Amino acid sequence: MSSIALIGNPNAGKTTLFNALTGSNQHVGNFPGVTVEKKEGLIRGRHNMNLVDLPGIYSLSPYSAEEVVTRDFLIGEKPRAVINIVDATNIERNLYLTVQLMELGAPVVVALNMMDEVRANGDVIDAELLSKELGLPVVPISASLGEGLEELMAQVSALAAQNVPSQALDLCEGPVHTAVHSIAHIVEGAALRHGMTKRYAATKMVEGDGPVRQVLALSAAEEDIIGHIVEAMETSLGTDREAALADMRYLFIEGICKKAVRKSGLNREQHRSARIDNLLTHRIFAIPVFLLVMASVFFLTFGFFGAFLSDGFSFLVDTLTGLLDEGLAALEINSAIHSLIIDGVCAGVGSVLSFLPTIMVLFFFLSILEDSGYMARVAFVMDKLLRKIGLSGRSFVPMLVGFGCSVPAVMATRTLASKRDRAMTILLIPFMSCSAKLPIYATFVAAFFPQNGALVMTCLYLTGMLVAILYGLILSKTGYKGNSVPFVMELPAYRLPSLKTVILHMWEKAKDFLLRAFTIIFLASVLIWLLQSFDSRLMLVSGSSSSLLAALGRLIAPVFAPLGFGDWISSTSLVTGLIAKEAVVSTMAVLTGSGDGLTLSSALQGLYSPLQALTFLCFTLLYMPCVAAMAAIRRETGTRWAVLAMVAQTGIAWVAALLVRLAGSIWL
Repeated sequence: MSSIALIGNPNAGKTTLFNALTGSNQHVGNFPGVTVEKKEGLIRGRHNMNLVDLPGIYSLSPYSAEEVVTRDFLIGEKPRAVINIVDATNIERNLYLTVQLMELGAPVVVALNMMDEVRANGDVIDAELLSKELGLPVVPISASLGEGLEELMAQVSALAAQNVPSQALDLCEGPVHTAVHSIAHIVEGAALRHGMTKRYAATKMVEGDGPVRQVLALSAAEEDIIGHIVEAMETSLGTDREAALADMRYLFIEGICKKAVRKSGLNREQHRSARIDNLLTHRIFAIPVFLLVMASVFFLTFGFFGAFLSDGFSFLVDTLTGLLDEGLAALEINSAIHSLIIDGVCAGVGSVLSFLPTIMVLFFFLSILEDSGYMARVAFVMDKLLRKIGLSGRSFVPMLVGFGCSVPAVMATRTLASKRDRAMTILLIPFMSCSAKLPIYATFVAAFFPQNGALVMTCLYLTGMLVAILYGLILSKTGYKGNSVPFVMELPAYRLPSLKTVILHMWEKAKDFLLRAFTIIFLASVLIWLLQSFDSRLMLVSGSSSSLLAALGRLIAPVFAPLGFGDWISSTSLVTGLIAKEAVVSTMAVLTGSGDGLTLSSALQGLYSPLQALTFLCFTLLYMPCVAAMAAIRRETGTRWAVLAMVAQTGIAWVAALLVRLAGSIWL
């Protein structure tokens, strides 16, 4: 089986090309040892070729996990061929990665994408001349229209059969030439031992690339010589080492583009994008417009449209559950097994399926916003604000999604540029008040603060955001110290998304949620059923108050005693809230013998004082999220970090609730 790598800049059309070449013959996983997503698929018509979709990157410098993973894959796995997809409408910027692949010595075929737009703009790119200048096969294609794909695969097949590395072109001159070639002689032996070309190793030593330097393990004398060579180059050019190499590559690119590319001027897409950006990136209007766009997405996702689909799924599940219930009753199945299947298994599966329409609809709209180029503008606008807590603009969208549901919000962090940013954002997302907490807020506000309901609700949401900001500051100063990943992003031209790509993206996310989170939620639901249905002698109970769950509630109730709600009903409700936050209210209704909302309000007024109610609200606002969200966090960060996140967040909730009680005791 030949391994073929697909690599390119973000927004170059990589996903569209991958889907066009593999169709449904693909699966999603992670690169070994890291949480960077890897897509693989058998190329249609060539089932001896496995296409690996590497993360979208701008360079092979080790600034992000994606860049490190890509570089390690190219050096360690040595694919038989590399498809480097290049956005032909922005060819100068995209060829920077191509030049680095040439330095690496990878066997590259350049897929010159979006040639239909180039023609529509009146531009001309001489692919044959470009191929000659680069010393690489260059194939004009349009991935969205399916143009040129057969020729592309013919070139890839030929290159894979030959297994010949890229031609080592000499791109440099002057002081850079002297430095690179001098260092190449020093590192040649070490580079060959580790599967690198001497030019690639030399350029990385000039750049001061830490990982490559560590791998080469040169002697102190060799390091000292290289240091003097680089210092002489910087002195001669009057610039630093990284800028010198970047200038070298761009001068080479500029030279070949002058020969092979003829542009008519600013193209239609750029004209249109510039006009739209006058509003969407405006200093004053950018954020209000974005809030309006996301409000529309949330309205469609969590409002009528999403609710309609969720109700449809719920009706289907209820119907099937009812039929199964009647069937089990007719067969006179043992009552315990009957309850396990209906109240445990079916209830658990039903709660999972209720998330599915929301996730699919949300990712449908987010895919449209992402593929259209709008989300790049959002990251640009929000970057300055989020950098104050050690994050970049990319983190804003997953956090915003968290107000609807933490599960898709956690999954959305896969778009972030680094492992550090991804982990920090995941830890902050659960502090955003998801929609599942609204029944808790509404019930307690109606019972205790009917005259100030809007104020209390606003304070709850603002408190969650404030705690997230403070936690982010603490994380950036403690466990997540380090240099921020450079936020390098170009604003692509606005484009109409491909419906096929959007639907495939939506389906991938839905499938990933079902396959990876479903089992954990299912097992947790069964466990809750067991705790609710049996006592300590494993006998079926007639009421929840004598169940193992109630015993567990009484066991942990002292933990909440300092907060003012150390009764077993409160603690039990918080435990069941781990399955779904709405379960806090339903559990209280069952355990207090309440039926409708008015009766529950009366029961709560007998159970809590207004200060206790406010303290309880503060704790439910901040404590660990539901099992579905924790499963998603575990999927993205691993078991150890998920457990630490759960403990830390619950500890923060406990401290915050205690502060509310102490402050209330003084002021009230």
